Amino acid sequence: MVNLQIKGKRLVNLALAMVKVARPVHWTKNISIFAALLFTQTLFIPVYYQTVIVAFIAFCLATSSTYIFNDILDAEKDRLHPIKKNRPIASGVLPKNIALLEAIILACLAVSIADIINPLFLMATIGYIVLQILYSLVLKNISVIDILIIASGFVLRVYAGTFAINAHLSVWFLLCVVSASLFLAAGKRRSELNVTSDTKNLTRKSLAKYPRELLNSYVTMFANASWMSWALFTFFESPKTNLRAWLFLAEISKATTISKLLMVTIPVVIFGIMRYESLIFEEKSEAPEKLLLTDIPLIASVLLWATMTVWILYGGISATY
Repeated sequence: MVNLQIKGKRLVNLALAMVKVARPVHWTKNISIFAALLFTQTLFIPVYYQTVIVAFIAFCLATSSTYIFNDILDAEKDRLHPIKKNRPIASGVLPKNIALLEAIILACLAVSIADIINPLFLMATIGYIVLQILYSLVLKNISVIDILIIASGFVLRVYAGTFAINAHLSVWFLLCVVSASLFLAAGKRRSELNVTSDTKNLTRKSLAKYPRELLNSYVTMFANASWMSWALFTFFESPKTNLRAWLFLAEISKATTISKLLMVTIPVVIFGIMRYESLIFEEKSEAPEKLLLTDIPLIASVLLWATMTVWILYGGISATY
């Protein structure tokens, strides 16, 4: 009986470790797949949002498989890291052979689901997996390139969602995505440098090649680019509407014309970027996905931005199609 209880406990711990190593909290990054659905004004069309939900699931499986593969390769180095040493593989709770099998199964499931959607989404999914494998093997050790690869992961997520519903996003939105992705990637590296402040014990080779001042300048540069690109997007891509309230507002003054309405979200975006940048320099942004679930001001700014954006984009659109 005691042996059965011990074996049962080990199986439960192993199962929990298999869930933890997949990093489900990181799936918040995959919410960016819904961007095309939102900004092409197809959010409430069942066939489109159902497709994107399936695409989201596929990408969650794909990203988890790459996280596991990276953790297998980094197990020895992670043991030297004050936070990463608690990961299932680094801590020894999850054997590498079981983790590798899990990564392969998840990747196969992701590709199988992606194949159901359409060929372009399948290519985006496979491209993401291959890129992340190359990142884990080689590219993460090359300074500047590593930041570009992290950022490209966010860009691929957005455009995978675009491919899933065969939509079109303007070049201004692409500029927003690229700028914000580089901001998040640079912020991640800056926080990693904070955590591993002793350069003799760095767990990532590329960090040794980043002077603190250089990462500070990257963060500042891409933060500015992020809010400016969003401002340009809102100026050139704000929607038209036929809702009487907005038309009446436009009649009162040209300054309140509907074609500029999306610009009212700019202050919220600036606040969110300022808040996130302050967290970077407070050494709290090594895991941006956790901040989106724990930092109240940041959560509030994201929710307010999302509410305002949906209200503006869909406020004058008929509910029937």
